[in-house]
Amino acid sequence: MRKRIFQLIAVLLMCIPMAQAQVNDDFEILFTDEIGEQEVIEVPEALTMRLAIDSMLTLYHNQNNLTIDEACESTGENPSYTEDEYVRRLSRMPTVMEMPYNQVVRKFIDRYCVQLRRSVSMMLGSVNFYMPIFEQALDSYNLPTELKYLPVIESALNPKAVSRAGATGLWQFMLATGKQYGLRVNSLVDDRRDPIRSSFAAAQYLRDLYRIFNDWTLVIAAYNCGPENVNKAIRRSGGSMDYWKIYPYLPSETRGYVPAFIAANYVMNYYCDHNICPMLTHLPEHTDTIEVNRNISLNTIARFCDIDLDMLRDLNPQYRRDIVNGATEPSLIRMTIPAINRFIEQQDTIFAYEDSHVNKRSYVAVDESKASRSTSRYSTRSSNENTNNSGRTYSRYGRSSRSSHNSASASTSSRYGKSQKSSGTSRSSSSSRRRGRRG
Repeated sequence: MRKRIFQLIAVLLMCIPMAQAQVNDDFEILFTDEIGEQEVIEVPEALTMRLAIDSMLTLYHNQNNLTIDEACESTGENPSYTEDEYVRRLSRMPTVMEMPYNQVVRKFIDRYCVQLRRSVSMMLGSVNFYMPIFEQALDSYNLPTELKYLPVIESALNPKAVSRAGATGLWQFMLATGKQYGLRVNSLVDDRRDPIRSSFAAAQYLRDLYRIFNDWTLVIAAYNCGPENVNKAIRRSGGSMDYWKIYPYLPSETRGYVPAFIAANYVMNYYCDHNICPMLTHLPEHTDTIEVNRNISLNTIARFCDIDLDMLRDLNPQYRRDIVNGATEPSLIRMTIPAINRFIEQQDTIFAYEDSHVNKRSYVAVDESKASRSTSRYSTRSSNENTNNSGRTYSRYGRSSRSSHNSASASTSSRYGKSQKSSGTSRSSSSSRRRGRRG
């Protein structure tokens, strides 16, 4: 029933008209500057309406643990405010980073509060699921807490999100950058999708970027397009270290990235003023982790620990094939507390079942005596070849063998249809014929 409600919301959102020609389409914002020139700003992927809604609806804990708050009194309309009011609200937020207001920031605020208001409602309902992790990681590196809203514009809080360029996870790490910061990526595990590991890797990366630029707005820009592109924009601007002065020299998406980040901070603090109701959260029981040093599948855990497989997948999105590769290195499994207790009580039975039904074989015996007899039998058969009238011989596999006789044919047919030259007299006569044709 809840899933149907979310699907209905998604359909209704597709019917909302674009606000007063502010948006060129789902992926661009049309902006008119102070001198009347129009500029097209590329929208970060997580802010595109279809992606944001689809991304939120795919998560199990959203489908099963978020419901509409019927008691929330809201007209559903987005009220309008003066520019001075936006400036005052942004200045009141307890942030270290600069949060200025301009028309580009306003465009993104309107996008969140009009086209993406239901997406914002769902994110507000699930922030308790991720924000403590983000805050802990940022605090461990002494970074501004407001950076916790970066995943809002990066992935719409979907740990399984994958961009067109291949960036993955809540923090949208590219493969090379993720490995540079210690995130494992192989056939079985992708730590870019692990909320905890990726958050600490992102915090470390943000700290390193700040050491380069010593300016948080430039750090945000570099997080999106890479420090090389920011340095290039700085050189083209004449050496300015002000984001808004290097703005024209940045890639199209990055020009919208910092304004989108400011707008995300705004809407996550002032959603009530825009009649956005957070969805009610019915999170599962408190979760914890248990470490294993043997391979085990999520299906086996779900079978023995009485936990829904989809919930288990959402709690452990880093495991790509539903296999926890504990044999490679000790690995953590996140579960509800009752499931962990059941796992501890039945651990021996669980691993015994896994070994007999699921795990790959580590040793396979080969009967060498049978292999020898089989080889001999095939050797005998292959020696019994039939010779045809043209002097060519054929084995049982259809391959042609060279004849020991001189043949009028200059070549023999191979298994793949290519002709192979015959030896001796035939090669010479063939050469003679070719020379004769040239003459």
